[in-house]
Amino acid sequence: MASTPSRMIRLLSLLQTCRGWPGPELAARLGVSPRTLRRDIDRLRELGYPVRAAPGMGGGYRLEAGTAMPPLVLDDEEAVAIAISLRTAAGGTVAGIEETSVRALAKLEQVLPGHLRRRVSALQSYTVPLTSQGPAADPEVLTVIAQACRDRERLKFAYRKRDGEDGTRLVEPYRLVHLARKWYLVAWDVNRDDWRTFRADRLSSPAPAGQRFRPRELPAPDIARYVAESVTSSLARHRAVVTLHAPFARVAERLRPQDGVLTVVDEQTCRLHTAADSLQWLALTIGMFDVDFEVHEPQELIAYIRTLTTRLSRATPA
Repeated sequence: MASTPSRMIRLLSLLQTCRGWPGPELAARLGVSPRTLRRDIDRLRELGYPVRAAPGMGGGYRLEAGTAMPPLVLDDEEAVAIAISLRTAAGGTVAGIEETSVRALAKLEQVLPGHLRRRVSALQSYTVPLTSQGPAADPEVLTVIAQACRDRERLKFAYRKRDGEDGTRLVEPYRLVHLARKWYLVAWDVNRDDWRTFRADRLSSPAPAGQRFRPRELPAPDIARYVAESVTSSLARHRAVVTLHAPFARVAERLRPQDGVLTVVDEQTCRLHTAADSLQWLALTIGMFDVDFEVHEPQELIAYIRTLTTRLSRATPA
């Protein structure tokens, strides 16, 4: 059995990673008896951690929100990740948290061990941030969404579509995805009985609907790519299918999520399904892979590339 201080830290870490723990499972994780677990829970309460015990089949121990912020237990990787995120937040895509991020970062770096502080500083010193130019998401909106995803609770909110039409939605939220400096919610739309992707900056007044849901199988194994494809397809006027004469791995390492979906044809060939709002952007995207290619559709793109080829040939006389 671990010593009491190390066991308490382990217990606190477990309580912080899950909404609720059945008593027997939590005791087994710690390698202690239910009686010892109860004593450790009481010690945490004395230290100010609001641990609630719920009886019954669906009960267990859970760490509730209290009146004050108790100390958090972070491992090295979590501390570094939080410090880097706070440094990035000042120029990020979440509105209104720049000053708060600086204050939180100052407190965190004050207690970081020297070797972790050097890791954070090194990464920050040699990283050039990309200034956000897109609409910023409300941090409170993102927090409510994330909690609903975690708790598997239906969410209702007001939503403004691209054409300006307003409406209300009831969804089963699954994932938040950050893509191209925007935040998206992937959710099952209850009224439309289908998967939908929602822009977080067009979403307002989110609130739990008071109903839990049973998780469904996600619409795709790679949710970031699914969102990229969904967003691109919904906005694009032109969809293209292109064969790239290069191995899948070579092209995939240059492929961004918003560039489309890549599939294997054979060992030396792959196929790209992509979309864009302009033929010029489609041609540029395909050309940036720097491999031989063949456009199958649309015919407008084939005609544009022929015209572009002629123009480039005239610009480079022999």
